[in-house]
Amino acid sequence: MPTPVLYCRDALNPRRVDEHFALEAGEVRALGGAVGLIDHDALLQGDAQLAVAHVPAGLGNVWYRGWMIPSDRYAALAEALRRRGAELIVTPEQYRTAHELPGWHATFAGITPASVWRPTTPGEMPTSDDLAALAEPLLPGAGIVKDYVKSRKHDWEQACFIPDLADTVQLTRVVQRFVELQEEFLTGGIVLRAFETFSRLESVAAEVRVWWLDGEPRLLTPHPDGPFGRGLVPDLDHVAPAVRRLACRFVTTDMALRSDGAWRVVEVGDGQVSDLHQSSSQGELAALLVGP
Repeated sequence: MPTPVLYCRDALNPRRVDEHFALEAGEVRALGGAVGLIDHDALLQGDAQLAVAHVPAGLGNVWYRGWMIPSDRYAALAEALRRRGAELIVTPEQYRTAHELPGWHATFAGITPASVWRPTTPGEMPTSDDLAALAEPLLPGAGIVKDYVKSRKHDWEQACFIPDLADTVQLTRVVQRFVELQEEFLTGGIVLRAFETFSRLESVAAEVRVWWLDGEPRLLTPHPDGPFGRGLVPDLDHVAPAVRRLACRFVTTDMALRSDGAWRVVEVGDGQVSDLHQSSSQGELAALLVGP
């Protein structure tokens, strides 16, 4: 039996799937899969019961596909759905592991840039001394700052890239600007990552997204921010064992070609909240979710 998929509803038309996911949901229906709607805004505001109020009872095992959800809210969603007879295929523990860098980084050690982190609440400004101590294992060299889930790469110079991690003044300025711009959306804490130089195509890093289901690579797409139709095919022999050790049902790995020719894992994510490049096949992804 096809697996049901829960999508975020359209805020302006609550009976429809959010426009961003509407084509994919249409493909799910075309394959015989059921589509349910959740209220993402209500979930983020802490009302999981309201968020699932229109999910049909007794759906059994379900996927979620939609906008990112903080890990604690995902756990609340799982509990609210359980009360309605639905069970998220990706458990809250698996979701946190794949979604937040501290959950997956050790598993991918050696094939992803070295990283350090510290828990931080939104708006909390780390001191220069704290940041110098945090950065010390990554010295010497450049780095980037992000939180457990997201960077601000579009604010590259002011809130992402740190040319010299040993320059405490510069390090503090960039990290504090990152915290300021993230506002209440800062997730988990501060992460510093060693900077690596990647090959570039059309001024964008040569990066692809690999979609893994039950430890197997099932779909290869351009990175959502990348150029179209480049046909990049990464070497996955060194990545597959790490994905399997992670033991999460539905995972994406963003892979970039380093300037020395090595393919590196730059991000790991839960596939339920990973975006699909606009040139990619909605039907292929829908087929993964619905199953045989």
